[in-house]
Amino acid sequence: MKVGFIGLGTMGAGIALNAIKNGYSLVVHDLDRASAARHLEGGATWAASPAEVGAGADVVFTSLPGPSEMEHVALGESGLIHGMKPGSAYFDLSTNAPKTVRSVHAAMGDKGIDVLDAPVSGGPAGANSGKLAIWVGGKRSVFDAHLPVLESMSDQPFYVGEIGTGSVAKLVHNCSGYILQTALAETFTMGVKAGVEPEALFRAIRHGALGRRRTFDGLAKQFLGGAYDPADFALNLARKDVRLAVEVGRDYDVPMRLANMTFEEMTEAVNRDWGHRDSRSAMLVQQERADVDVTVARDTLDAILKGE
Repeated sequence: MKVGFIGLGTMGAGIALNAIKNGYSLVVHDLDRASAARHLEGGATWAASPAEVGAGADVVFTSLPGPSEMEHVALGESGLIHGMKPGSAYFDLSTNAPKTVRSVHAAMGDKGIDVLDAPVSGGPAGANSGKLAIWVGGKRSVFDAHLPVLESMSDQPFYVGEIGTGSVAKLVHNCSGYILQTALAETFTMGVKAGVEPEALFRAIRHGALGRRRTFDGLAKQFLGGAYDPADFALNLARKDVRLAVEVGRDYDVPMRLANMTFEEMTEAVNRDWGHRDSRSAMLVQQERADVDVTVARDTLDAILKGE
């Protein structure tokens, strides 16, 4: 299988090198030819444009800064659409807008080209080592057919669903991380200003419940399972903890925007007479606002947590 690769930057360079190391023949392109030096030394061939990459490959991968760059590379004057053959496949590894990948999917589908969104997670270190998640949206049959090349780049390629769903999953992951980052900045500064040495605070919280478990595993028991009774930890008690933290912030003049918003969410839930329910019952308020049910069958959740 001849593999095309466009975008040899911070992430793409390492991903493409892993494909070469695992035996794939690559044709590559980047705005800066110098960025392809290691790939050319490893046996890759250079293409002068995306269209030329498409003409010389059975499957093409792009790793680009964002939606506008991906759309230009795919559909522009010298874009992939002008070179790729019917029956070939295009995986976009960029963090992209779902509406953009769906638009490109429709345009290239008219030419008989399969488009899949396949954003990655693992950072530059993961791109270089191959310890990388790839979340794929598009035709399942195309994902299955190209699984070997995906596995040459990643230790965790995962089929999410129809076109655009890989991008949605990536945005949920990244946005969650940055929200948590903002929350940690807020609470950590409160702790230090209230008198705890940063090193001691860091050592302490690493060994608490949040520090010991994987970030998203906490979703499984109540939120995704849809079971808030009986409570593991009552909402009334959790709300009390947040109230005390907000009071400390007020005492030491530390802005606590997210903590106050969290307290408001919990108060709305308590006002529905949910104080005796599990603390995560406050998450039901957002489900109602979004008009969506996130419940997953218990046996399916157990299988996911076991790694099945």
